[in-house]
This record gives sequence, structure tokens and C-alpha cells, in this order.
Amino acid sequence: MAQLRNVGILVVIIVAAVLLKTTEAEDYEVGGTTGWTSFPPGGASFYSRWASNFTFKVNDTLVFNFESGSHSVVEVTKANYENCGVDDNIKSFNRGPARVSLTGPGEFYYSCPFSGHCSSGQKLSVIVTDSSSPAPKKTPTQGPSTSPPAPKSATVEGPSPSPSASGSVPSSNPTKTAPAPQTDSSATASPPQGSATTLSSTFSLFIFTIFINFLSQF
Repeated sequence: MAQLRNVGILVVIIVAAVLLKTTEAEDYEVGGTTGWTSFPPGGASFYSRWASNFTFKVNDTLVFNFESGSHSVVEVTKANYENCGVDDNIKSFNRGPARVSLTGPGEFYYSCPFSGHCSSGQKLSVIVTDSSSPAPKKTPTQGPSTSPPAPKSATVEGPSPSPSASGSVPSSNPTKTAPAPQTDSSATASPPQGSATTLSSTFSLFIFTIFINFLSQF
């Protein structure tokens, strides 16, 4: 019984660790199983297509797997990346595997300085986003403008009644106003209360209760 409970606690810890992992920095092996090499499969677009599968964030790490002496990594400017000007570089990493930390947001360019390797497709550009920057604030939505109340129209008086032959003025009957229709309050149903978060929490509590009941049987 005690061992089974320990297993349950271990499962909870593992799930929590996996959820926390999503907020931590990641390591990316450049090129996957191909590694960092000249004449990659697919030609010059190989590393660009590989990078398009990921979203790189500040503090992530690029891991260039290569054999020291056969390849190396240099960080270059955009212009030198496009024309393979690898001699004028920003940083150089000569020992493999090389771990390159992405310390800031922006677009970064890398290549191999060995002769002919850049032109063969051994170059990489990545776009790094700043995950710590706050999301843009939404502009508050303004409600519809309220029009000023229309001025009350003056009462238009009709022509004065003509006196009758007897000399008396006929009295005018007052206009009857129809009563306003009454709204049946019971006909309008109140919108259901609750949210997806409440349902999710209830379902999670239900699963957790079943799990505890299962453990108590041992």
C-alpha cells in the first residue's frame, strides 16, 4: 500500500516537472540527426527549413554537432551570411559540439568558415523572440456614443372650435392613451452561469478523487 502511494506521488511529481519544462530554456540540436555538416541533404535550404520548425526564445541554446578540425561555427552579419563572407566574423566556435547561447532577441546568422562549406549550404539563420516582453496592451473598446435626448416637441394646438348655433362651444374629449405593454419577466431566461475554467477544475477534482479512492483500496 505504501509503495503504491509512493508511485502515485512520483507520477504527480513527473507531471508537474513536464509542465514546468515548457517555461524553461531549450536546447536545439542544429540539423537534428544530420548535425552541422557541409553539403547537407536538401542543399542550401536544409538548415533554413530545419529552423522554420521551431520558435527560438532568449536563453535557448543552439547545439552544433561536428567533429573538431572538420568544421567550426562563426557568427556573421546578414551581409556576410548572404555572400558567405566568413572571414569577417563576430564570434567563432572551433570545438565541437559547440553550444551557442541566444542571449537576446533578433535575427542571428551562422556559417562554417571552412572553404566551400558555406556555399554548399552549411549556414543557418534564426529569429529569436523575447519571451519576457509583456504582451501589447489592448485598446479599451469604447461603447456606442450616447445621443443627447431629443427635445420635447411643442404641443400643436388645433383650430379653436367654432361656436354652435346656440352659442355654446362644444367640449373636446380628452385623448385616451393606450397603456404600455407589460413585459413578462418570467419569459426571459437568465443566462447560465459558470465557465470553462470551473468545468475543468471540477473534472480535475473528479479524476483526483477517483485516483485517491483507488489508492485507498490497497
